[in-house]
Parts: sequence; C-alpha cells; structure tokens
Amino acid sequence: MDTYRADVANIGKSVIIKGELSGSEDLYLDGEVEGNIDLRNYNLVIGPNGRVRANVHAKEVVIHGKVDGNITGVDKVELKKSALLNGDISTQRIVIEDGAFFKGSIDIHKAEVKVDAGRPATQAVAAAKTFSAPAPSVSAVGASATAEKK
Repeated sequence: MDTYRADVANIGKSVIIKGELSGSEDLYLDGEVEGNIDLRNYNLVIGPNGRVRANVHAKEVVIHGKVDGNITGVDKVELKKSALLNGDISTQRIVIEDGAFFKGSIDIHKAEVKVDAGRPATQAVAAAKTFSAPAPSVSAVGASATAEKK
C-alpha cells in the first residue's frame, strides 16, 4: 500500500484520538490512538510518528511506529525496521524487517478455501485449518536479533 496516496485518509502527528476509530477507506495514521481501530476491509499504515495503544483489525497493516496491542491483519501484517510492537499478530502473511522490535506471538492462517462441488467439504475444512507459531525467546526479530535488556 502506498503511504501517501490521495485516496487515503490521513491522521497527522498532532492528532490524538481516544476511543473507537473505524472507517470505510484506507488510513495513514501518524498521530496517537488509544482505544480500538477497526478497518476490516481496508488498509492501515501506522507512520513513524504513530503511537497506538489499541487492538487493530484491518485488511493489511503496515507498522513504522509504536503499537501496544494485538494486530489482526486479514491479508498481511508488515513490521518495518522502525516498528515497535508489543502484542500478538493474527494474519495470513507476515513480513518483519531486520531491526523491527516485536514481542508477542504470531498466529498465521491459511487462505480461505472455497468448497466446490468436486471436492468433499471435509477436505476443504482440513485445508483451511490454522497453525500457530510460538514467539521466539528473544524480543527482537531479524537477522541481528538481540534479547530485550532489563
């Protein structure tokens, strides 16, 4: 998702929102949100100045800033090198850049399987099961991962 497209709603770095944030368009968030963010069929980019203390549900989520909360990215979640995430991730696809900080667990789901007339429903259900990847024992993920300092 492009971060500065004209058809994306923007919340600037001086904006602070407390409560429920929902919408029916893609959103670029560079301010602060405390509460919940629900953009189920749309994309969310949390900019480098973004500070989120909320559970997030969106189609795709790209994080450059700081998030304290659980992330559900229906299609994809991407943690950029400047990302700081304390919370669990649930998604179909995950990208974690070297240098990103992540503390939590990842639940990766397979894509939805459509049942067709030529395939028994039990096979379709078995193909759609999810698996859960345990969180690594270190707090940062990447080629140069380091343990969290106390």
